Amino acid sequence: MTETLLPTPQGLIRAAAILSAGGLVAFPTETVYGLGGDARSDHAVARIFDAKGRPRFNPLIVHVPDLAAARRYARFDARAEAIAAAFWPGPLTLVLPLREDAGLSPLVTAGLDTVAIRVPAHATARALLAAFDGPLAAPSANPSGKVSPTRADHVAAGLTGRIDAILNGGACAVGVESTILGLAGKAQLLRPGGIPAEVLEAALGQPLATGGSAETPNAPGQLASHYAPAAPLRLNVTEPAAGETWVGFGPCAGAALSLSATGDLVEAAANLFHILREADRIAGPAGIAFAPVPQTGLGRAINDRLGRAAAPRP
Repeated sequence: MTETLLPTPQGLIRAAAILSAGGLVAFPTETVYGLGGDARSDHAVARIFDAKGRPRFNPLIVHVPDLAAARRYARFDARAEAIAAAFWPGPLTLVLPLREDAGLSPLVTAGLDTVAIRVPAHATARALLAAFDGPLAAPSANPSGKVSPTRADHVAAGLTGRIDAILNGGACAVGVESTILGLAGKAQLLRPGGIPAEVLEAALGQPLATGGSAETPNAPGQLASHYAPAAPLRLNVTEPAAGETWVGFGPCAGAALSLSATGDLVEAAANLFHILREADRIAGPAGIAFAPVPQTGLGRAINDRLGRAAAPRP
């Protein structure tokens, strides 16, 4: 049975108790809902992979309450310290060298010598981390490869009966996962996300290389087919085919749904996964068609998610 909890003092105490006993709790972050388990426990982390049906070669993100906690698990150089100070709490994950004494389950890092770590900004996530007083491994709270959840009912639809509890903190404001920045060597964009790459490049004073691959992922979100709806999906469509459910961006007369009628990328990112789920619900055999979204700012993250959603299924 999966409990539904509210972020009251009693709900947070209950959620922390479940986590301390090796259980799994879905909780909101500013990006999407995460499926949390004790990152130090092999059993809890193995349960995360099992509940999601997630490949075990795909590393997880460790969520911690602050930079001081992050230093217990990862090695920070001056560059990483500066970026963390500028963007945490927030939708940025850093991939850094793993400390030898980190004490994390090797399942979290998929056996790599790096760890993906972030400090979330969402009030409920922060309250849960404080109540639990430990690191939480937390990929998105959905079956692996499916559409990420931005509301508690999305989590319930995919994972009820497979996890212990859902902490309902309302809708997620950012709506796409965190940007992942690799700083274990040269600065690399490992996944576009809630902080535009251009903003990070300005902070670093240099362009970002692109790193990671679907064959040998060194961060979450790099598998070729991901975020997939059941219906077939076409992208960059200005004239939908007969029967297609058309999702617009900006002025799109005749669109059944819209990421943002005004062409606002922030609004589009926040709406993306909810709209993708709704389009999948109403789509017929002809499938779903998305209007073009600019490849700038948050548009890069939106197009990354849509490209993976439209990729051939394994």
